[in-house]
Amino acid sequence: MKIEQIYTGCLAQGAYYVTSGSEAIIIDPLREITPYMSRAEADGVTIKYILETHFHADFVSGHLDLAKATGAPIVFGPMADPQFAFHSAKDGEVLPFGDCSVRVLHTPGHTMESTCYLLIDENGSEHALFSGDTLFIGDVGRPDLAQKSAAMTQEELAGLLYDSLRSKIMTLPDSVTVYPAHGAGSACGKNMSKETFDTLGNQKMVNYALRSDMDRSDFIKELTNGLLPPPSYFGMNVAMNKKGYDSIQVVMARGLKALSRDQFTSLMPEALILDTRPATEFAQGFISGSIFIGLEGQFAPWVGALIPDIKQEIILVTPDGKEEETVRRLARVGYDNVRGYLDGGIHAWNDALDSIGRVEASEVEQGLTANELLIDVRKPGEYESEHLADVPSIPLDFINERMAEFPKDKELVLLCGGGYRSMIAASILKARGFEGIKDVIGGYAALAKTNLPKVTVACASTQS
Repeated sequence: MKIEQIYTGCLAQGAYYVTSGSEAIIIDPLREITPYMSRAEADGVTIKYILETHFHADFVSGHLDLAKATGAPIVFGPMADPQFAFHSAKDGEVLPFGDCSVRVLHTPGHTMESTCYLLIDENGSEHALFSGDTLFIGDVGRPDLAQKSAAMTQEELAGLLYDSLRSKIMTLPDSVTVYPAHGAGSACGKNMSKETFDTLGNQKMVNYALRSDMDRSDFIKELTNGLLPPPSYFGMNVAMNKKGYDSIQVVMARGLKALSRDQFTSLMPEALILDTRPATEFAQGFISGSIFIGLEGQFAPWVGALIPDIKQEIILVTPDGKEEETVRRLARVGYDNVRGYLDGGIHAWNDALDSIGRVEASEVEQGLTANELLIDVRKPGEYESEHLADVPSIPLDFINERMAEFPKDKELVLLCGGGYRSMIAASILKARGFEGIKDVIGGYAALAKTNLPKVTVACASTQS
């Protein structure tokens, strides 16, 4: 038996490839299926099942393309209702593969169809739990994402999650290894660990949601406290995962079109210009109206959070040789309408370029002018933990909804944790007509080393 966690950092997502004998199962696959196919071919195994823990909201799963390529059935747990052929597994059903098997554990709460898969090894021992978004390392799934589809409140869903955890998961042996669908950085939970797996026994000791002294009402209150609104693309990804989508090959062929300068220009009136170069390069020169979201950060989640329409036409300016990677990472979160990329990159643009000013932390410490306003665009939890005195917070996550709070009669100086998010915010404001925008090089990490007065909130939110 072999368990391989295939972790994608920019999505904080874990897919799983498990083999036993001559057969394999894939759990929560990403949209590009080549890695799974290549592993199976190299190992000489047949993919027997494609297991989905639930309808994912933060990425487009690869279940449909993988099923077409392998003939393996797509498996969902009870209460799933996709619009394609699948196997509806019953609670407690056992799915054999090789010398092992998987037991289906229906664990509603995060969503109504949420299901965990318990791996039974060759000796009949309960070995590992693929817990999806039901149980994370250090956290559990948020209960507010499925409210509308379930016709339930987040409190009711949280109550179901409490029951699922205590009746289906916490009764398992402490030696069971927990393999979740996400880690730190995902918006599917509040306070996930950077670790991507752990024993159930250790989680019982360190995970706040598994405390033995926590009753149902305490759990509901703690789980629903401090939840931020989910990214707008979540609902659209759920719909794609339930209804179907274009194959990744079609999406890649459509997006990987080298556009001449004239072709690029002709698309600009309708398309959004997305620039994925490093922040330092973008600041020095970009096509007016471009939005910066660099590949070096949490690219796909920020695209989903900040580009409201998943069907938006997009044209790209990318680092040299990164065109294919950019289109693929956009497709992971359902942004399939890329029309192409500027052939030759920014160097092919002969017209004047726009730019964004940058300031060092030492310049901020020496004092801004009376017409400059410093704004913190970090997440609420980061700001509450510590921030500069008298510096307002307008999180990047909500910049589209809170645009009116940015004064146009001031020169805005933006800061985030390290400079990536502040450059995104600066590009959005610039595209909306704001002038004199700057960002702080190194962000709060640099400012924290200065003597500027700081405010610490003792009971900061766990959501960051």
